[in-house]
Amino acid sequence: MSRPAIPVVPTPPSLSGPAAEPAIVLATLNAKYIHASLGLRCLLANMDLHGGAGLRAVTRLREFTIGQRPVQIVESLLALNPRVIGLGVYIWNVVETTQVVRLLKTLRPDIRVVLGGPEVSFETGEQDICRLADHVVTGWGDVSFPKLCRVLLDGPQPLMKVIAGEQPPLDELALPYNDYTDEDLSQRLLYVEASRGCPFKCEFCLSSLDKTAWAFGLDHFMAEMALLYRRGARNFKFVDRTFNLKVDFSVRILQFFLDRMAPDLFVHFEVVPDSLPDRLKALIAQFPAGSLQFEVGIQSFNPEVQQRISRRQDNVKTADNLRWLVNESQAHVHADLIFGLPGETLQSFADGFDRLHALGPHEIQFGILKRLRGTPITRHTVDFAMAYDPQTPYTILQTSTIGFATMQRIQRFARYWEMVANSGRFSEALRLLLRDSPQVAGSAFHHFLAFSDWLWQTTGKTHEFALEKLVDLLFEHLAQARGLDPDAVCAALLADYRASGARGRPHCLADRLAAGRSALPAGAAKPRSERQDRHVGQQSHREAIEQAAAAA
Repeated sequence: MSRPAIPVVPTPPSLSGPAAEPAIVLATLNAKYIHASLGLRCLLANMDLHGGAGLRAVTRLREFTIGQRPVQIVESLLALNPRVIGLGVYIWNVVETTQVVRLLKTLRPDIRVVLGGPEVSFETGEQDICRLADHVVTGWGDVSFPKLCRVLLDGPQPLMKVIAGEQPPLDELALPYNDYTDEDLSQRLLYVEASRGCPFKCEFCLSSLDKTAWAFGLDHFMAEMALLYRRGARNFKFVDRTFNLKVDFSVRILQFFLDRMAPDLFVHFEVVPDSLPDRLKALIAQFPAGSLQFEVGIQSFNPEVQQRISRRQDNVKTADNLRWLVNESQAHVHADLIFGLPGETLQSFADGFDRLHALGPHEIQFGILKRLRGTPITRHTVDFAMAYDPQTPYTILQTSTIGFATMQRIQRFARYWEMVANSGRFSEALRLLLRDSPQVAGSAFHHFLAFSDWLWQTTGKTHEFALEKLVDLLFEHLAQARGLDPDAVCAALLADYRASGARGRPHCLADRLAAGRSALPAGAAKPRSERQDRHVGQQSHREAIEQAAAAA
């Protein structure tokens, strides 16, 4: 089956330069079209500053997606007839980018291919893509890539294939935000960074290799954010690893967005979970529902595991802060856990999951440990018999405390949790699923694991579930496998299904949908375009459940 055509992001007029063919093309394969590469724009913004006058005028930016065929990507790149192609390589695109590089070097071996990005910043001698390329810039590329391009174009040719990226003071870097186009602002996520680096040493993360965190000049950064806002930007995703590390900076940034609050404004931050001073709380509490999202990296509540992987976290303060965010603010809270850390057992992870679930975050992002290239987590490989998939994304397969079969069960749990819980489509059915019943006692984790095992045994699938089929499967599990009252299960599923805005007819709800289409109040069945909106709307959704039950 042929893949549908995916649009290539056009070069904006401001970057087009003279009519001559470009000498340099900056490109990457994004996971989705909606993502706009901050890294490429950082390189583009610094081409003249660090490569000498004139490089930016002959540089073009091209973005593709991993869903496009490599041969089509190569055709688009070669049509520009560049002398240098710089490619951003990440864990999610390295397989496809390797194919692109192989084709480029087969068709045009004279074009110099330069790689950069976290996936090729370590273990370069072990990767096919690095062997195929002409040069690899490891680490920061803002200064080193323009310098390399200058010598590739003008000589003398560099002797080294692998070039360690130079890390300049941040005030020496040009900011990239003018290079977001109007199309980017209206159609895509905008990634911004007020700081780089991280002072913490969590061994599963590449940021553990940083010495500290470095902040951009706040006045200059805020001026750039103001310009983006005036141009119409309303969706800002901060990539800072520790947004709330410097409270004065955090306060000023939050106040900036609060002063410009609009119905369509949405701002995302990643925060340190055990640091939420009152000055931040006072501002956070003023944001309306749907405007603010926090990604809170819990990763593990197990003190022994935390110490083993060099993670400093006050679990009591973390729980208090999460509880405050959920109960005292209207921020959308997205909390992360990692399964498969060295020494973690199924039960110890279950205890942490239940502790987190009881705090009520809107989403629990259930991740499986990955061995990112260069991370210190590898020092535990022998002691804890940690076996990783050799192919991307290098997921853990088993450890001394978690067997392969259990790891596969949890992989399925994570997928099903995303479909049922994080989607926001089944808030009422999820309450039935996760709580004890007269027939079955346990915990939220073990209740969902039982559902996950049952769903796998029943369907043999982890993907491609139509919503209507999933409704019927939930009914079958709750009413038959769990032995819950069928009328109560139907009432919950009916409210969930109506609130989703779907227009099909699940088998278990067919009679009720036909008989009670006006049962829910106006607005309760309003479809929501984003799952965050579903979570925001769950209060009115819960109020509708009693009316749905009465109508049934």
